[in-house]
Amino acid sequence: MKILKIILIAFGILAFLMGVLWMGQGTGYIRWPASSFMIDMSEWTIRGAGLAVAGLVAVIVARRLL
Repeated sequence: MKILKIILIAFGILAFLMGVLWMGQGTGYIRWPASSFMIDMSEWTIRGAGLAVAGLVAVIVARRLL
C-alpha cells in the first residue's frame, strides 16, 4: 500500500506542475519552447487548470486515504 501512495503522490505532483505549465503557455506568460502550438491559446489555460486540480486531488487522496 505504501508504494501506491508514493506513486499517486508523484503522479499528482507531476500532473500539477504540467497543468501549471499548460496554463502559463495558454495565457502567454511562459513562452517555452518558443515553437509551442499552445502559446496564447486559451483552451490550454482551461485544460491546464483541470490537470492542476486533478493533480492536487490525487495528492490529497493519497495523503488522506492511503
